[in-house]
Amino acid sequence: MDRLIYSALSGMRSSMEKQRVLASNMANAETIGFRAELMDARAVTVESRNGSLETRAMQSSAVRGADMSQGEMTLTGRSLDIAIDGEALIAVQAEDGSEAYTRRGDLTLTGAGLLVNGEGRPILGEQGPITVPPGGVMAIAPDGVVTVTNPATPEAPPAEIARIKLANPVGSQVTKGLDNLFRVEGGGVLPADLSATVKTGYLEQSNVKLTEVLVELVDQQRLFDMRTKLVATAKELDESGASLMRLS
Repeated sequence: MDRLIYSALSGMRSSMEKQRVLASNMANAETIGFRAELMDARAVTVESRNGSLETRAMQSSAVRGADMSQGEMTLTGRSLDIAIDGEALIAVQAEDGSEAYTRRGDLTLTGAGLLVNGEGRPILGEQGPITVPPGGVMAIAPDGVVTVTNPATPEAPPAEIARIKLANPVGSQVTKGLDNLFRVEGGGVLPADLSATVKTGYLEQSNVKLTEVLVELVDQQRLFDMRTKLVATAKELDESGASLMRLS
């Protein structure tokens, strides 16, 4: 009897975790560059005392990846908005100072001239966070090169100050954190992709498909209800068996 309850509780916990992931995806359906989270479920077995039989198997569910398919690109016409063509990622500085990666390209300049994205993450170049001199007119080339033109001398050629690091994730194990940033699993940094290009004046939208998320939410709620009924059924069967033992 306990095996039935064990399996049902495992399924209930898996359904709850799945609903949490789906709710997070739905909440970020309008977030620039968001990648839908994917949940991975693995069996965790419980062996008998002598180690010969696997008597129970629970599910261990966790977010271990993301859907990396490209989202829709929308034209904004804003000179600091960029969207990446292909699979490259924009290198940013995380809160702990480490290098992390994102697809969010709604860039702005702080009062100190620091180039950040919409989440306030500093954009990284080859020499660290990119800082633009005050008073200059900034532009971003398709290869990620950041240039500045001095309004006082408009006839002078633009000065190159940095190049946005566009990292290549192909062949590397990257994981998505709770801060929506990607990192190399086990530590380390991704190599720069010198062939990657950006489209200025565009933003990549979230790749969450709301219709699919809603259908999955309904399915998971139904599964949770079915598994709850299994626990109730197990309780009834246990009480029936106990009453029979009392009669005997």
